Amino acid sequence: MKVYITLGLVLFLILAIPQLGWHYYTILTLSFFAYATVLLGLNLLFGYTGLLSFGHALFLGLGAYTTAWLTSVWGIRSMEVILLTAMVAAVLVAAPIGALCVRYVKIYFGMLTLAFGMLFYSFLLKFYHLTGGDEGMRVLRPLLLGCDLSGMPKISFLIGPYYYYLVTVLVIATGVMWRLVTSPFGLWLKAIRENPVKAEALGVRVRRYRWYAFLISAVYAAVGGALLGPTIGQVDPGLTYWTQSGYLVFMTLLGGCGYFFGPLLGALVFIYLQDALMSMVPYWRLVFGAMLAVLVLFAPEGLLGLLTSRRGRKTVQVAVS
Repeated sequence: MKVYITLGLVLFLILAIPQLGWHYYTILTLSFFAYATVLLGLNLLFGYTGLLSFGHALFLGLGAYTTAWLTSVWGIRSMEVILLTAMVAAVLVAAPIGALCVRYVKIYFGMLTLAFGMLFYSFLLKFYHLTGGDEGMRVLRPLLLGCDLSGMPKISFLIGPYYYYLVTVLVIATGVMWRLVTSPFGLWLKAIRENPVKAEALGVRVRRYRWYAFLISAVYAAVGGALLGPTIGQVDPGLTYWTQSGYLVFMTLLGGCGYFFGPLLGALVFIYLQDALMSMVPYWRLVFGAMLAVLVLFAPEGLLGLLTSRRGRKTVQVAVS
């Protein structure tokens, strides 16, 4: 019951942010919605299946460039069509890549995904006539549920209809992912993470389930990238660079990859903390690196794990006393 009350309060606060007049932080929260969607999928692959991807920004960029292509080149501006197209594109790209990568585990899986991510980054840079090269591509304002809001000022569009549209997509994505991880499919993924040999002996097709997790993770990343496109207005190859994949992994570890809502907390803290540090110190990446080192040493389960363990210790102390 406490979990549902907490989630309800968080959702109420999120819905109330645009009404408080904090336009800058409202737009900053849009990035959180996009990255939270990506991390839901990455957590399925890393936290539940035990496969760490260092090239997941490939699918984030794929979704963002899908939005740019459809809106600015083909003139398709329906956000629902964009999301569906991004999902299909993610499946088509992830299917052969995943089929190869899931044959390997641990560092070999990570290095393969990194290699494919950098290949896609190089493609975006070199094929200038298709992708705009290092200048990127412009993202035009999409239609939301068929409604043309082009007459609305950009800021009003972002902090109004588009904000609540992203909230709805994130809630749906979270509900679908929760259903997946609590289903027999999610239990098999946990079994594969803990002991793939034993899971294979029990009849689980380990590579196939890993491949399924990779596909679902890629779809979530592409949807997040498609949502991020209209927020930033201009997509470029930097979205697929290896550092972007590193940020995704950092967010997951920061919040706690062993918890369903851990990566979402990590994304929220990362985005707001990054914004604060960038305005205060020039070497904010150094600060983040130090934070990650401290986190791994003293709170390997992430922020949510740290909060949960402290609450558990308090409960034990109360029970003993």
